[in-house]
Amino acid sequence: MAKMIRKGEISSAELITEHLNRIQQVNPAINAVVDLLGERALEAAKTADSKLAAGEPCGPLHGVPFSIKDSIDVEGTKCTAGTLGLKTAPPAVQDATLVHRLRNAGAIPIAKTNLPDLLFSFETDNLIYGRTNNPYDLTRTPGGSSGGESALISAGGSPLGLGSDCLGSVRVPAAFCGIASIKPTSGRLPRTGHVPPSGGWFEALWQIGPMARCTEDLILAMQLLSGEDGADFTSPPVPLIEPERSRKVRVAFFSHNGFAQCTTEVQSAIRRCADFLSRSGMIVEERTPPNVEHAYELELALLGADGCDGIDQYLAAIGSTEVHPFLTAFLNHMRPFRATASDFAARWAQWDSYRSALLRFFQQSDAILCPVYTQPALLHDGSLADSNFEGFSYTMAWNLGGAPAATVRCADAAGMPVNVQVVTKPWRDLLALEICQLIEQEFGGWQAPAALPRWNKLESYG
Repeated sequence: MAKMIRKGEISSAELITEHLNRIQQVNPAINAVVDLLGERALEAAKTADSKLAAGEPCGPLHGVPFSIKDSIDVEGTKCTAGTLGLKTAPPAVQDATLVHRLRNAGAIPIAKTNLPDLLFSFETDNLIYGRTNNPYDLTRTPGGSSGGESALISAGGSPLGLGSDCLGSVRVPAAFCGIASIKPTSGRLPRTGHVPPSGGWFEALWQIGPMARCTEDLILAMQLLSGEDGADFTSPPVPLIEPERSRKVRVAFFSHNGFAQCTTEVQSAIRRCADFLSRSGMIVEERTPPNVEHAYELELALLGADGCDGIDQYLAAIGSTEVHPFLTAFLNHMRPFRATASDFAARWAQWDSYRSALLRFFQQSDAILCPVYTQPALLHDGSLADSNFEGFSYTMAWNLGGAPAATVRCADAAGMPVNVQVVTKPWRDLLALEICQLIEQEFGGWQAPAALPRWNKLESYG
């Protein structure tokens, strides 16, 4: 899209208008957009076109729209995080760091997207805006907590978005909606301007991450978004590391983590991708990293170490006296892990051991290929049942490890997307995306959802 604008094949105003029209076309069905920034986006597009016509310098995303999960600040818009206490929140006075960086690259905010109540659910539903539907099957969930982003991008309403991920909240929605995404290395991207703010003992478990239909766009996004901002002290000045070219890439793969069983379709997708990577010249071996079977319990134990008192206090402070049942159910999964100081110290030691063992595993393997989730997108039928909830152990494993984890579509099951996940050593984010790009080129990646009206220009825009 940016190339088309620079070449004069389309104006930014035309491109923004096309996307606004697409949102109006699909949003009644998927309910992904909670705040349409139409007028401001069109004004920004006209300014972008004037700058281009005047020969002024243009950024790499000049005139291109992007969307933002409604837990990330956009100047002049409220940020509700999907919870009633913030329904009438005052407009943000400045952009979150990552929104600011995309603007500096020339991109234009077009919409804010739906999410669960205070982000805590794998189903995107809240008491302010209601439920978001999967664009491939409206009876299914797009996942959560970045479900509005995944649904909108997959449906063609936005080409690029920002989500956030603590247990899989970028990657699972991407997988359920058949798009590409990455949870970067913990600390890779500043989280300044996120609601709730970062901090506390579990800040190392979560990260903001970009989402798009094509892996190529994620590579560009990571280049634009990375770097310290002087405000988020957990985001160090570590440069993006280019993949090594001097030797063959070593890939370990597994289709069962020893805890949650995947469907045949998911297992087959993993093996087909492993076979392809082997044929591509990589050294591929079936190996499972140590301790991943404990990831589910360990992450919930860390998140719930205070019995969720901190979350309860935050909800009370902002006035969320009523919460969605999915948030209640999610917190009920964590409350039993309330710990004494000595219990928490033991859990922290377990976490240290987990991260250390994973780092040692990466001495023999450059990347890990594995499922994102146990099955394709779930039905809207109470997806927090234990058997389904435990499927998120496949993404939790890499939040615990702080490792970058990217996902891309490579198959389908009865018309629903199936994605795989590629994990690399911390700070090797670009290698994970490069492997995903190879998989995408071989197996096709994102496909337009048949359940929605076609958009003639969707494929040509990418």
